[in-house]
Amino acid sequence: MPPVLALIGRTNVGKSTLFNRLIRKNKALTHDRPGVTRDRIYGEIKTEDGPLAIVDTGGIDPEGRTYPAEDIFAQAREAMNEAELILLVVDGREGLNPVDEQLLNFIRRSGKPVHLVVNKVDGPELEERMQTEFHALGLNMSPVSAAHGYGINALIEQLNAQLPERASEPRDPAVRPGLRLALLGRPNVGKSSIINSLVGRKRLIVSPEAGTTRDSVDVSLFKNGREYWFLDTAGVRRKSKIQDSLERFSIIRALKTSKRAQVTVLILDGMQPLAFQDKKLLTFLDKEKTPMLVAVNKIDLISRGDRPKLKTYFDQELRFCAHVPKIYTSSVTKAGLGGILPLAEKLWAECNQRVGTGELNRILREVISKHQPAVIKGRRAKFYYLTQAKTSPPTFVCFCNDHSLVQNNYLRYLEKQIRKQFGFSMAPVQIFLRTSQG
Repeated sequence: MPPVLALIGRTNVGKSTLFNRLIRKNKALTHDRPGVTRDRIYGEIKTEDGPLAIVDTGGIDPEGRTYPAEDIFAQAREAMNEAELILLVVDGREGLNPVDEQLLNFIRRSGKPVHLVVNKVDGPELEERMQTEFHALGLNMSPVSAAHGYGINALIEQLNAQLPERASEPRDPAVRPGLRLALLGRPNVGKSSIINSLVGRKRLIVSPEAGTTRDSVDVSLFKNGREYWFLDTAGVRRKSKIQDSLERFSIIRALKTSKRAQVTVLILDGMQPLAFQDKKLLTFLDKEKTPMLVAVNKIDLISRGDRPKLKTYFDQELRFCAHVPKIYTSSVTKAGLGGILPLAEKLWAECNQRVGTGELNRILREVISKHQPAVIKGRRAKFYYLTQAKTSPPTFVCFCNDHSLVQNNYLRYLEKQIRKQFGFSMAPVQIFLRTSQG
């Protein structure tokens, strides 16, 4: 494992902007509002001396003006425990703040080495003036501008020099990469609680307040010799209920995260009827041909006698995407959680299944002989051959004399027959029609 660095500091000193600058990705959500980052977010800094792991944490506010302050503080403490070097980030424009000194006293009790990063120093002409007050802390110091990139390379060189010499350790060959699963859903359906239950610790902040998760947070789980990644996302609400730019950015990032994952788990609240936004999310994912499964959560709050009715209700409501598998879960009792990874593995295996062209065309001839396409304006579509273009998702291309003669209901018929004949019971399937001269 590469050495771990932890970014610690009070609110709005620019930790997340610095984190993004160091890893050269916009992974952590940044905003002018204090308290945007809440959970720990991990990234990797690539250096000539080898990679460094870095952890972004929520801003510490001793007066508790950012919510939930105690949970943010606990997440920062966990990051410090993991770290080999702690970066205390301060605001050069504001100067030394009493909270900076309180944080340094707290960090020093950990016994870990500390490096002071004076942020918002936008050029060499400002270094001396903005660093003067901070010399009293007696720390190795780096002036930087996370927003503009000034001093970042020098900071990385200083960090490498301050860290102990690294021995190169090969990755354990017994640990194989597992799936990346994105958890998506409306606020307060239990996405973070499910991840905490799966990994067996309070890795993510959980709160009754909607919108606690804002960033997309990656959490790893080692199981059965494999390393899985869960990508927690912000709750997705209807546009009419999105009140500010921060929530809008969070939602855009949540939807992008589903594309970064191999399988998306859409979490529904078993205590509530299927909402308009749930159906909209399902329709979006189905249209994008996203490999997904549905987890109906909070079944511990449903009596055993009412659970069959619950399942019948969701089967009926989700019939417009009947191929999507469903699982019923509880993050409290852990019921059903053990089935998420096996179901996701089975779904992903289906997504990567490939069918030979010869077998596809044999089935195509049988399907057409049983039910021919309709005659449109005196003409009937004539199919030449069918081939699989790619996997993940399974994508088929059907060549015919005129693709405009094939109606959507016949295309759905072809998809249904392909699913039935080749066992694509859960994977999204897409069929493209191409006009050919035969």
